[in-house]
Amino acid sequence: MTNEQKFLIDCIIDDIANYLIEDEHLSILEALDVVYNSQFYEKLTDLDTGLYFQSSAYNYEYLKQELKYGKVA
Repeated sequence: MTNEQKFLIDCIIDDIANYLIEDEHLSILEALDVVYNSQFYEKLTDLDTGLYFQSSAYNYEYLKQELKYGKVA
């Protein structure tokens, strides 16, 4: 993973944690726990999926599907 790829992933994680804080009223630690312990995180960090190229809003919708249905496609 290049520094640029890691930077993009870190920015997405930061944005999604902030979305969770706003929408679900979680603390920063709770929000990060949700992200880092999700199937979504595994897919985000798998460079072959290309999710790190997508917007934070797109990726948040992806995570919300996992949270709603218990898994991601």
